[in-house]
Amino acid sequence: MKVNAKRFGMLAALFVLVATFAWQAAVAEDVVHAVSGIVKSVDKGTKTMVVKTSDGTEHTIKWTDKTTVKGVDASGKAVAAGSIDTYDGMKEGAKVSVKYTEKGGEKTAVAIKDASKATAKAVTN
Repeated sequence: MKVNAKRFGMLAALFVLVATFAWQAAVAEDVVHAVSGIVKSVDKGTKTMVVKTSDGTEHTIKWTDKTTVKGVDASGKAVAAGSIDTYDGMKEGAKVSVKYTEKGGEKTAVAIKDASKATAKAVTN
């Protein structure tokens, strides 16, 4: 069976192109960003919060079952090792640091640290 050199070349080029895109998708990891500010609003129904930074920028960030929380207590439970869903104390006015990823313009929290409690503890000590 004769193999047409042109056809073979086109198939090889197509394979390289598809492999390149697949490799880029596999290697591309979610870049983690960080933002610190004051919680302006919380919507527990949609699991989103708005964090306002010192320069006035507002970031709408959602949380999931995989989001971790540090520096807070909720009903005596150690939330630092748990999910934000167990933390019902997210309040407007709290100072937070949030690490998040962004896909398609949607920011998803990876970790949230309640800095207001840490700050209060440092000031009293």
